[in-house]
Amino acid sequence: MTNYNAKENRYDKMKYRRCGKSGINLPMISLGLWHNFGDVDDFEKSRAILRTAFDNGITHFDLANNYGPPYGTAEKNFGKIFAEDFKKYRDELIISSKAGYDMWPGPYGNFGSRKYLIASLDQSLQRMGLDYVDVFYHHRPDPDTPLEETMGALDQIVRSGKALYVGVSNYPAERTAKAAAILKEMGTPFLIHQPRYNMMDRWVEKDGLLDTLEQIGVGSIVFSPLQQGILTDKYLDGIPENSRAALDSGHLQKNQITPEVVKQVQELNKIARDRNQSLAQMAVAWLLKDERVTSVLVGVSKVKQLEDNIAALEHLEFSSAELEKIESILRK
Repeated sequence: MTNYNAKENRYDKMKYRRCGKSGINLPMISLGLWHNFGDVDDFEKSRAILRTAFDNGITHFDLANNYGPPYGTAEKNFGKIFAEDFKKYRDELIISSKAGYDMWPGPYGNFGSRKYLIASLDQSLQRMGLDYVDVFYHHRPDPDTPLEETMGALDQIVRSGKALYVGVSNYPAERTAKAAAILKEMGTPFLIHQPRYNMMDRWVEKDGLLDTLEQIGVGSIVFSPLQQGILTDKYLDGIPENSRAALDSGHLQKNQITPEVVKQVQELNKIARDRNQSLAQMAVAWLLKDERVTSVLVGVSKVKQLEDNIAALEHLEFSSAELEKIESILRK
């Protein structure tokens, strides 16, 4: 690819939202590098997606130590692209990483100990060629390590200058509130929570997580907004060949695409068409109707998918009739 210079009008159309009670505004669409940036993927296609994101005002790139596959390769490949394309724009970017899942052999490469979190971030910074990340997350709750140790590690990471803010992912409401209290006492900036949330997966509502985040002044960035592709036009007629469900991938199996789910998706798609949106766009807009959702984290394999997701921001409003109809479909 040719040398990259970002578009001068990159901030003209993107919408931003305040992250909790912090000084940070995040783009309402952020780019996740969970898939499509590993060594098994097309490097130039990955680069084109990142360029398109930034050219459209997406300033937040979200990574983790185990993104790939193989583990670590999303950070490594991002580091290469960053050095060539984005280094001069570093102060315009929010770059995040995480640790919490199994990363290397032995007892120190998993969960939430001080040793694991600090070692993992050091490795992540080296792979990405960065001096610091803007946000560092604990990726999942650890039932065995004291929360004080895990939050103490995040505090140490900020004080060492290796991260500006910290966050958690996949924590339930009660544990999030406890983490917030510990971090507040330490004076550590708890910026954000990253939960799974979409039309079909509503655990954050039942758990009261969004209410808790609002009370403690922490933002949220939700992942899996399209339920691993179910909330797109891909499964309107069942399971196509070479789809994620057809391949029985680790995150979407054939048995999840039941006739009842296909019927729901078809009915939701009719509402989306009446709104002049794709189903994916409506699913993103549905999340952003709640201002407690700071940003929606999208993962894409094509530039066009990213552009379609960004276009969801053109129509975020829902009528009460539309919302009632969506709920009636999802209750079936």
